[in-house]
Amino acid sequence: MLRIQQYVKAQSLEEAYALLTKNRNNQILGGMCWLKMEDRLIPCAIDLGDLGLDKIEESEDVFTIGAMTTLRTLETHASLNAWCDHIIRDSVKDIVGVQLRNLATLGGSLYSRFGFSDVLTAFLCLDCDVVLYHGGVIPLAKFVQMPYMRDIITHVIVHKNKERKAFACVRKSATDLSLLNISASTYEKGYVICVGARPYKAVRFEIEKLAVEEVCQVVSEQVELDDNMRASKEYRRKLVGALCRRVLEQLEGKVCK
Repeated sequence: MLRIQQYVKAQSLEEAYALLTKNRNNQILGGMCWLKMEDRLIPCAIDLGDLGLDKIEESEDVFTIGAMTTLRTLETHASLNAWCDHIIRDSVKDIVGVQLRNLATLGGSLYSRFGFSDVLTAFLCLDCDVVLYHGGVIPLAKFVQMPYMRDIITHVIVHKNKERKAFACVRKSATDLSLLNISASTYEKGYVICVGARPYKAVRFEIEKLAVEEVCQVVSEQVELDDNMRASKEYRRKLVGALCRRVLEQLEGKVCK
């Protein structure tokens, strides 16, 4: 059971960070979708709901997305999804249900770096940065590899480019967690391929442009996979090849999205 001794609705990021670093057991509240399932005592729970971090702002060069933006807002944002070939919508539309997607936040999804996260896999293939209150601006690809730290994600900055993007996953049912997910995008030298729910957190590969089958083989050979209650390592290995082929064919315009 989750127990909270003190609840504070922070009035500034400065206040929130000071509370967070005062005690290593203090906790920022995101959407509470997973935190509420834990058995732990939180001395001070910090709510960022009054800080205006739930907006998506677009400029000529970037989308700036507040960390408290819900997955449902990401799913339904027309301009963002049109730009990214709808991979953000595709990555979240089957996550449990609309009620949960109205609670779960982008910041919580990326900070936690869950192994099963479809959101992390989708954003990892984009050219984007996370903005930390204390740590500054860090590329998401680098942030994913960093150890957990006492900091606050305030925004995610997605840089606009003309590259194509695609996302695919396999689930046992429409609202279940993915057995495996893959996102991909093109770049000047070839492809970015990201593999998640393997069952570890998503990893990113940059592969020079080869034939589709060759790229699938490279990814299948290099990605580390394992067993869990949802799928075996051997089954995931087969899924890597199939989903990699699917996203690459989408990038090349050979199949409908």
